[in-house]
Amino acid sequence: MRVLASTGLLALLAGSQAGCALVSPLPTWELVKAAGAATSTAIAYGPGRAVNTVHHGEAPPRSVCIEYNREVQMADLVPALQAELRELRISSRVYAAGTAPPDCETWLRYAASIQWDIPPLAEGYRAYVNAATLSLHKLDGRLIAHSSYALDGDLRSSKWASTRRKLAPVVKAVITGFES
Repeated sequence: MRVLASTGLLALLAGSQAGCALVSPLPTWELVKAAGAATSTAIAYGPGRAVNTVHHGEAPPRSVCIEYNREVQMADLVPALQAELRELRISSRVYAAGTAPPDCETWLRYAASIQWDIPPLAEGYRAYVNAATLSLHKLDGRLIAHSSYALDGDLRSSKWASTRRKLAPVVKAVITGFES
């Protein structure tokens, strides 16, 4: 009798609550929607890829001087470049144009385009790199290699990936000549 009264009381309380139900009448549809949202978010945070790579067969340099580009207002871009160069065992130093010592034999120059949008499951706008180009030059200005990153087509894969994840394959391509 006591169990029956408790169950009845719970049913009465649950029935009197206003608002939306926690359990959908279509659990399969809810699962499909959740899977779709998770998939699109995963695609948007995926790694970037290198495109339009040109490499003139030079051996990878042991060190590079990075020419700071004040037109690119993305705080994590140069640290991302340096971290990826370290992964390839290449030391780097950053200089403003025209201020480097004459012992900089190899230069890495970059340009990037920034856009603003609202990330999935977040509030407020955030800047992201939507295109970047890296070029490697000898001291005399001769081009050694060139490679780019750009968001691809409609999927916009890697849109919300970190700057480092976007630039990693481009740094590798400009150093080795291989797009991966």
